Order: sequence, then structure tokens, then C-alpha cells
Amino acid sequence: MRVLIHSIIFLLFFIPNLRAQESILDAGFRVQKTANLYFENGFSFQYSDKRLLPDKLYFGFTYVSSRLGSAMNSNAIKQDNFLFSGAWYFRPEHTFRPVLRLNLGYFRADYEEAIFDVLPNTSFLLTPEFGASFETKWPLKFLVTFGYNLITGDGIDGPGTLYPLFIETTVSWNILGKLKEVSGQ
Repeated sequence: MRVLIHSIIFLLFFIPNLRAQESILDAGFRVQKTANLYFENGFSFQYSDKRLLPDKLYFGFTYVSSRLGSAMNSNAIKQDNFLFSGAWYFRPEHTFRPVLRLNLGYFRADYEEAIFDVLPNTSFLLTPEFGASFETKWPLKFLVTFGYNLITGDGIDGPGTLYPLFIETTVSWNILGKLKEVSGQ
């Protein structure tokens, strides 16, 4: 038992200090607003590896849903978005950084009533985004992007609640991070 306790203490306090400080794992909260529709909320993870264009190329996973926003305690349609992404962050070591991102994913709307079972409620997603990241000296990052769903629906040839335009804001924390030097603008 004593060995187990010492091993846990070692893992908690010493191993994190041995991690590569150049790799980045941002974990955060995302708020998304589709033009003329709902607010959706969820979480986002973005990873940049120190061996592959560090702090420039990011790979990520995001889940956003109206279940966590507009559809909570209302009659709004419950919809879920599962996104895998690749992103390019310009201007490393700067506070303000332009961002380009491409998402591939899956959309599902839950109409809840059997009468709507004939309507399409799922779709693949292909979504380019552009925007900017504001980074602080702490491992805290603010990201605002505009996106466009290239695959949408009209209720007959795809879900009627999958609209093209959206804006999103993500606030994230680099859980592998430390304080860093950033230059202005």
C-alpha cells in the first residue's frame, strides 16, 4: 500500500514537470450561435504537438448542443454537433492570432415526436471557420470564429434546422501549459 501511495505522489508531482512544454492541449467551453436559430453550448479540445508545427497546427474535437443551451427547459429542438477539426494559428508568440479551421463532423436533431420520424434529422458536417484568437501570458485563450456549414438542409433533403452561418466563442485553458511570453498585437 505504501508503494502505491508513493507511486501516486510521484505521478502527480514529478511526471507533469517532465512533459514537453511545447505541446499544447486546450480544453474549454464553446458557445455557438447559428444565424436565425439557437444558441448551442458545449466543450472543445484542441491539441498541438511539439513535433508537428507546434503552436501552429492544431487538431481537435468539439461537441456543441442546444441541449445545453436553448433547448434546456424549452420546446426548442434538441440538436447535437460532433466535430473533428484541423486548424492553423498564424503569428505564434503574438497576443492576437488569426485562425483558419476546417471541421468534419456529424449533426443530429432530436424531434422527439414520432410524427416527425419521416423528416431527415442527421447530416454530415463540413465547416470552414475563420477568426482570431486572443492569448494571454497565462495558459488562457479566447477564440472567436465565423463558420459556414457547407452541407445544410431544407427539411426534405437534410435536417431543416441545419443552417449555414454561425459565430462561436471558445474560452480554453492549456492544461499542459505554463506562463508564456507573448508580444503585443
